[in-house]
Amino acid sequence: MARIVRCALIQATCSTPTEEPLEKIKREAIEKHLKLIDEAARKGAKILCMQEIFTGPYFCAEQSPRWYGMVEKIPDGPTVHLMREMAQKHAMAMIVPIYEEDIKGVYYNTAAVVDADGKYLGKYRKHHIPHCAPGFWEKFYFKPGNLGYPVFKTQFADIGVYICYDRHFPEGARALGLNGAEIVFNPSATVAGLSEYLWKLEQPAHAVANGYFLGAINRVGHEYPWDIGEFYGQSYFCTPRGKIIAEGSRDKEEVVVADLNLDEIQEVRNVWQFFRDRRPESYGDLVKE
Repeated sequence: MARIVRCALIQATCSTPTEEPLEKIKREAIEKHLKLIDEAARKGAKILCMQEIFTGPYFCAEQSPRWYGMVEKIPDGPTVHLMREMAQKHAMAMIVPIYEEDIKGVYYNTAAVVDADGKYLGKYRKHHIPHCAPGFWEKFYFKPGNLGYPVFKTQFADIGVYICYDRHFPEGARALGLNGAEIVFNPSATVAGLSEYLWKLEQPAHAVANGYFLGAINRVGHEYPWDIGEFYGQSYFCTPRGKIIAEGSRDKEEVVVADLNLDEIQEVRNVWQFFRDRRPESYGDLVKE
């Protein structure tokens, strides 16, 4: 019998005005996502991923210490605690991307991973941190990740996480494959007119090069403090052959669902022996400063 896992991605807009208190912004974002989580559960999803820093807007469009107030502890903060309850309620593993406080003044762009019984499995911290115009001032907010490229063994599949800008770097995508990922989720916040031409090139290429499934998530719509353009949605799943099998719209909040046949991984790797034919002894120059 084929090993098929139904997975879901949430793409949404943070619509609360940014001048509102941070507590209200976070509360309304979470309330919106709880409804979408319920929808994913009704559709039978067993693994769900939300978008980058889902508890608020993509605030990196400006440099303001005010947004430091969005941080939470992982796993002991309120959002991860709530999502552990939701995971257990729906028997659904979840990837929960939030703004993490390690110690006072040291913050990361992080995704917590929770299994279907509510157990906290660990976290991934975004490695590659952009700092460039227009509007990607992430080094003001995030320290580069320091936990490597872990793979989390959920009840349904072994999953890895890459976050937004990470997707431009094939090295971490390869590390996730070598570490045993069957599905890699990439929660993002990316806008039209900049990286859209790469959106359906890079990540299907990672899936092909490493023989795994990939779920790519993007926000939709216009939100402040980003006031330059619109997030273009188009969240999707692609197969180890690079085929997109489910895709969201450009401008609608929605849950994107797909059935992933994990047996396809073995089929593909039996044909394309990329891991067998690697030559790591010749790659030393890749890790030189």
